[in-house]
Amino acid sequence: MRIRRLSWAGVEIQTRERCLLIDAMQTTAPLKALLGEPRWPPVAIAPWDGKSNVDALVTHRHPDHYDADTLKRSLGPAGRVFCPVEIAPELEAAGLNARGVALWETVRPPASEGVAITAVPAVDWRGDHQVSWVVDDGEHRIFHGGDTIWHGSWWLIIKRFLSFDVVFLPVNGVIARLAEMEPSNLPATLTPDQAAVAARLLKARIFCPMHFGQFDNPHTYRQYPDLDGALRDAAIRENVSLCAVKDGEVVSLDL
Repeated sequence: MRIRRLSWAGVEIQTRERCLLIDAMQTTAPLKALLGEPRWPPVAIAPWDGKSNVDALVTHRHPDHYDADTLKRSLGPAGRVFCPVEIAPELEAAGLNARGVALWETVRPPASEGVAITAVPAVDWRGDHQVSWVVDDGEHRIFHGGDTIWHGSWWLIIKRFLSFDVVFLPVNGVIARLAEMEPSNLPATLTPDQAAVAARLLKARIFCPMHFGQFDNPHTYRQYPDLDGALRDAAIRENVSLCAVKDGEVVSLDL
C-alpha cells in the first residue's frame, strides 16, 4: 500500500493495482464565500490515464470534500464513487457513477481482490449526511475521518476493527459562521486535542492530521489558534505517533 496526502482532506491510496481517491479536491472557487482563498494552491490530481483502475470515496457533499469536476477528470468510465447512501442520487445527477454505501456496510471495488471499504459513523457540524471510511487491503487498515466533529462512536469503530495503521483526522477545530445558521461558537471539526484522543481510542499506529492550514478566513472560518503547537502537545499527551506530512507527500508506513 502506498498512501499520499493530497490537499485539505484529500488522500490517495494505491493498493492491489487500484487507486482510491478520498475527498479529493482541486476546485476552490465554490469555497471562497465561507473558507476564503486558499493560502496555497491544491496539489495536482492527475487526469485518468486511460488504463488505471481509479475509484473515489466521498465522506459528504460539502464542496471542500466533494469536487465533482475533479472526480470526472480523474476517474475512468468504470470508476465508482463510493458515498453515503443518502447522497448517491445527487452524485448520479452530476454524472458520476455513484455507489451509495450504508452505515457499517462493506463494499469491495470490482477487480480489486482483497480491498474492503467500510462506511463508519461520523457527525457533521451542520447535520448533513457524513460517514468516515475504513480501507483495508488485508495488510494495512486506514481510517479517514472527513471533517467530523467529536462523537461517541469511536468505541464502536474500534470494537469492530481492533486497530489502525494510519488514521487521518481533521484537526483545524474551526469556528464557522453561515448567514443562514445561528452560530454555536463551538468547533465545527475536531480540535487538535480531540483528534489526538480519537487517534488513541482508535489504537492508531500513525496519526496523520489533515483539514488544516490551507484555509483560514477569520470572518467566517477561523482556525484553531496556535494549531501546530497544540497538535504537538496533544500528540505527546495522548502518546500517539504524529506524522504531519505536507500536501503531496507520501505517508511512510514504516514509522
